[in-house]
Amino acid sequence: MVRRAFARFLAATGATVAAVALAFGLMPSAHAASRPPASIRTLVATDAAAGPLAGPKAPPGPTSLEITGKEFEGKLVLEAAVQRQLFDRMLSEVSWLSGARSQTVAPPANRLGPKYTVTVLVKGEPFRVFELFPLAKGGPRAHRPGRQPEGKSSDAWFYGRLSMRESLRASGVPLEPKPDVLSGGIGGGIGQQVEVEELDAAAGVDALLTEMRELLMLNGAVVVLIMIGLGSIAFLIRRKV
Repeated sequence: MVRRAFARFLAATGATVAAVALAFGLMPSAHAASRPPASIRTLVATDAAAGPLAGPKAPPGPTSLEITGKEFEGKLVLEAAVQRQLFDRMLSEVSWLSGARSQTVAPPANRLGPKYTVTVLVKGEPFRVFELFPLAKGGPRAHRPGRQPEGKSSDAWFYGRLSMRESLRASGVPLEPKPDVLSGGIGGGIGQQVEVEELDAAAGVDALLTEMRELLMLNGAVVVLIMIGLGSIAFLIRRKV
């Protein structure tokens, strides 16, 4: 009886020792399996040091504009960092010309008027060049030369915006003001010159009352004539009867 109990105790102890040994033998393998390969660890470490992966950087935008012309000496410079509102206004006059298709043929030189050259710069380097003709007969014109600083392009002519003249004048170009062209006017830029008398509310009411009085007098005269005619017809019929 004692021998059987002792044998069972030895068997249980041996099984326990074997299980512990097996567990310790598998632990390094499991730990090694949980770790990524050395190449992946190196790549992750490199990415962490370099920062998150970023997409391709967008090209820098325009930073300044230069305006030249024969009507004035030197050149006018608009810096985006200093004159942001004026810079954006002038840039909007030419930015849409970059990739647009030509809208018209080259007008005769005697119909173009003075030319103003607008150069778009990126970090001080010329990027695009455009020619503006705000006083051209038939409306402003714009020209995109085929020879551009960043490479060759197609030569194209466009109908310029009606706000071109005022944008150039606000930038310093010596042009006479044109108050009938207002931003946000009729058709997105076309305004109308209104006389001061047309803005007088009292004068407008008087004119309206005068027109109504004349209309009532005219209607009254027509009613009287109709009544006279009906009376005459009735009198003639009575005499015959």
